[in-house]
Amino acid sequence: MWVVFKKEIRSFLGSLIGYIVMAVFLIISGLFLWLIKDNSILELGVGSLQVMFNIAPYLLIFLVSAVTMRSLSEERRLGTIETLTTKPISDSAIILGKFLAAVALIAFALLPTGLYVYTIQALLVEGQSLDTGALIGSYFGLLLLATCYAAIGLFASALTDNQIISLIISMALCFFWYGILGLLGDLRWLAEIGKSLEWFSLDFHYRSISRGVLDTRDVVYFVGFAAVFLGSTKLVFESRKW
Repeated sequence: MWVVFKKEIRSFLGSLIGYIVMAVFLIISGLFLWLIKDNSILELGVGSLQVMFNIAPYLLIFLVSAVTMRSLSEERRLGTIETLTTKPISDSAIILGKFLAAVALIAFALLPTGLYVYTIQALLVEGQSLDTGALIGSYFGLLLLATCYAAIGLFASALTDNQIISLIISMALCFFWYGILGLLGDLRWLAEIGKSLEWFSLDFHYRSISRGVLDTRDVVYFVGFAAVFLGSTKLVFESRKW
């Protein structure tokens, strides 16, 4: 597993697109946080990163999908998947190695946002401080959300040998589970089951953790969600043997 993990990390860091994707995430989140009208904390006068945490889940849909789109699809397209599977490593280890590498890269991309935290804290007047609980909860929730996106991305990558199609499928599934499913509760004709469906959305549990209160039910949901998609990825990946 760790052999695959290191291979994926080297491959991503050795690719220009990897740095471009991370730069796009940091630039767009920075623009929303500092410059864009009606969102800038300088204009709102609020010492909080809530603006970034509101937009970050949507930016991560693109970022994570771009990171994972080539994980399995390129292996199939180049025919290297056969070489990889002939080595003494299980399918589960291959998938977990690629999954953990994607999560590590997302965590790496989030690290520079710590500069935003430092800058906002420096701008606050004496006696004020950031809500540490909500800040830690939001970062933790964002990382858990990224793990679910990564699991979805790997699943999409296992479905096709075309990276672009993988990217589109991954983004569509991520957007459905985060953005669309939570909106179903607002539809009148789904009034009776809408709120129940909303509970299954990633957005519901992300917002819950972002309040700074760690509920084990939210953590179990995220872990279970990722496990389901990783299991589905394994089934699709193994179908090549049928």
